[in-house]
Amino acid sequence: MAKRERKKPKGHEWRHIENKKLIYTVYFILRLSVVLMLIAQFFNQNYENVLLCVLTLVLFMLPSAFERRLHIDLPDTLEIIILLFIYAAEILGEIQSYYTHFHYWDTMLHTMNGFLCAAIGFALVDILNREEKVSLHLSPFFMAVTAFCFSMTIGVLWEFFEFSMDQFLLFDMQKDTVLNAISTVKLDPTGGTTAVVVKGIQDVILVLDDGSQIPLGLGGYLDVGIVDTMKDLFVNFIGAVIFSTIGYFYVKGRGKGNFATRFIPRFQRKPTAPPEPPSTQDEEAPPTQNAE
Repeated sequence: MAKRERKKPKGHEWRHIENKKLIYTVYFILRLSVVLMLIAQFFNQNYENVLLCVLTLVLFMLPSAFERRLHIDLPDTLEIIILLFIYAAEILGEIQSYYTHFHYWDTMLHTMNGFLCAAIGFALVDILNREEKVSLHLSPFFMAVTAFCFSMTIGVLWEFFEFSMDQFLLFDMQKDTVLNAISTVKLDPTGGTTAVVVKGIQDVILVLDDGSQIPLGLGGYLDVGIVDTMKDLFVNFIGAVIFSTIGYFYVKGRGKGNFATRFIPRFQRKPTAPPEPPSTQDEEAPPTQNAE
């Protein structure tokens, strides 16, 4: 009996399979790296980092979980970037101290966060725009504005979270900034609202309750969080504006270009069952009576 020939996938299907293999490879490498890091931190008795590794492994499972639960399809490029983002933030940023060794690391991640959140916000509006059961039909401009606002809202909520952790648990998630000049109304000799500018600050001296003084030797004034927060929001704004602009032209010229589709999740419609074919069997004819 001749072997049945296997049907070769079409071009776009083959590329999709290859990309899925790439996702599985990236996921396996990152997960293996986190497991090895977890073991190393456990033997170093750094249990806080062990919890960070466990959290990272849980976050790695969220994209596929959202795909199954919400019936959405995450583009391959977006899924890989999300995995790399989690690894860069938790493992490289926190455990490997990239946040302090590389000053641009936090800025890069917040810019990427603004970009990705705008893509997700754009996808939510785009799905509702296409859904016939929902009476929501926004123009491309308002879709871009909605995606931008969604991204900025996520960025603000994250800064709220960082501030809360710093205030209640003293985590210092809002990294400090060293400044050589400040402007404050606290030094106004009249007690008014005239800002007094102080330049050339070289050091800060801490005076404790017991009267002891500790020079910090930072080379300037220690700003606690506000500069870092505003910088994070500003780069989040840049990332949101970039993708909102891309999304606007994507909807404006629907079907032209495929750059935006690499970052916009799509809703998976459940396939409808094909109608059953009509029965081909002839109906039984009624029995005939023989004439007497």
